[in-house]
Amino acid sequence: MATLEGLVISHLGKGIAVESAGEIVLCQTRRKLETVAVGDKVRFTSVINEQGRIEEILPRRSLLMRPSRGRKTRPVAANIDKVYIVFASEPYCDFLLIDQYLAICENRNIDAVLVFNKQDLPASREIEAELKHYQALAYPLHRVSAINKKGLDELKASLKNQVSLFAGQSGVGKSSLTNALLPEKNLKTNTVSAITKHGRHTTTAATLYHLPEGGDLIDSPGVAIFGLAGLNEVQLAQGYREFQPLIEHCQFHNCRHVKDKGCAVRKAVENKELSAFRYQRFLKLREKMPTI
Repeated sequence: MATLEGLVISHLGKGIAVESAGEIVLCQTRRKLETVAVGDKVRFTSVINEQGRIEEILPRRSLLMRPSRGRKTRPVAANIDKVYIVFASEPYCDFLLIDQYLAICENRNIDAVLVFNKQDLPASREIEAELKHYQALAYPLHRVSAINKKGLDELKASLKNQVSLFAGQSGVGKSSLTNALLPEKNLKTNTVSAITKHGRHTTTAATLYHLPEGGDLIDSPGVAIFGLAGLNEVQLAQGYREFQPLIEHCQFHNCRHVKDKGCAVRKAVENKELSAFRYQRFLKLREKMPTI
């Protein structure tokens, strides 16, 4: 039986839509195979009635996970090059969530990009002050508006020739941005369902779309919160880019960067060399971490 290679583009009910050579095949997975994620490259065999069976998941260059039952994790998207963190002045800008996303990306070998949406609305001084800290850490920032199309050409150029994912709290305009970037999104979604002949099944997880200008975009409401799944408190500290060069200078190798004696990170905060607001958010996120 011939083995084919394909790209996982969505989950449809209990089936998995795999794109191969311009065709979409509805597949099941071989027993005992680990959970398949959108963006996975797989090997599959054709079974019957234009359906297939996934036999193998090819090596991943990156993986995002979400919390599952019993402190376990579940993959949601694979082989991502960049996560675009979308935020806005309305609803209130959640910098704690932004820091959470950034910490995950730092630990998952995924580049992070900030997207300040709704530029048709005024921004507070507090938001602008926080953004300067991120820019000082070399995180790219796009200022866009899905309403008046401001900055969309620059964003499209940034998305080319890579696999990207949008993340952000509810209400920041991720869907509006996605629709602006993918004018035929609904058509493509319906085509997937029609080709797999499972139109009654709706997409329950992430979906991968090919961008008109090149590159792929993974879109899903379910990826809005992928949490701190799989991270411990040591990795959380490493997820703060400005902490990384200081950690090795802490007096103790197991420094928690809280009230530990000789903590280089805390000293830098006290000397106003690091953002006190970012540090306070680190402490809040740390409270969620499992104890080592």
